Amino acid sequence: WEGMAIPILRAVMISHAHSQPLIQYSLSSIDETVMRKKRVVSCSSSHSSELNPLIRSEVSFSFGTCLIPHPKKVEKGGEDAFFVSNYNGGVIAVADGVSGWAEEDVDPSLFPRELMTNAYNFVKDEEVNNDPQILIKKAHAATFSTGSATVIIAMLEKNGNLKIANVGDCGLRVIRNGQVIFSTTPQEHYFDCPFQLCSARVGLGQTYLDAMVSNVELKEGDTIVMGSDGLFDNVFDHEIALTVASYKDVSEAAKALANLASSHAMDSNFDSPYSLEARSKGFEAPWWKKIVGMKLTGGKLDDITVIVGQVVT
Repeated sequence: WEGMAIPILRAVMISHAHSQPLIQYSLSSIDETVMRKKRVVSCSSSHSSELNPLIRSEVSFSFGTCLIPHPKKVEKGGEDAFFVSNYNGGVIAVADGVSGWAEEDVDPSLFPRELMTNAYNFVKDEEVNNDPQILIKKAHAATFSTGSATVIIAMLEKNGNLKIANVGDCGLRVIRNGQVIFSTTPQEHYFDCPFQLCSARVGLGQTYLDAMVSNVELKEGDTIVMGSDGLFDNVFDHEIALTVASYKDVSEAAKALANLASSHAMDSNFDSPYSLEARSKGFEAPWWKKIVGMKLTGGKLDDITVIVGQVVT
């Protein structure tokens, strides 16, 4: 079932099993150029920087990334965009285009891709000064494509301080010793309508001032997981922690999380975080399920972007 899709509203949909094979696609990984490379798995890994071995207190990220497009959006690579950068201790970012723009004959992928390209180009800007909220400000001001997107940016300083700014429902988790010790909180106007940055000419949406800003002190061995809501709508935090603990390689961990989210998204019987929230907001199963005592269940078909970062010295 699904609700009306409008430019600033994501369609409300509990997915049913889907048999169409997925072709993985990566918009951007280490070089952050807007590429179209179709692969069986579009995942990558990288060390964010080479540190002076004598300065043992400095930390950085080792990255792994994976993007799985919505099954119906494989040909254009989905509507998520992301980048990772080796600047300072490492910079990671995800933007999720709002699909409702397709109802207005606007490609929802254009705005997030331009936004991420601009953010990457401003990472080293003096005015940004390692502040992800200011990075969002400058990237948004330079983005002219029609559309809107949720966004999250995290910047790691070499002393271990992770600065995070997010607008909407992309998210980040910090995992230490197998436990999630920090999680961002999604921002939404109402169910399935998240805060979002919009085209300047549209005159709607939020700005960098609406971003939720967080600071987390990281240490060697910590793992961070960043993703679009395609991950967090379909995978519980305890599943994320367990999956990360099962892989030493960050690229393999990112791939495993993306595949788990994809599997849950296509399982109409899985009681996902998305279906739990839907029920809590008063949404009910269709009548033909209710008459046999079934509740509203299922994952949410969506683009799935996952970035896994391991803190290393």
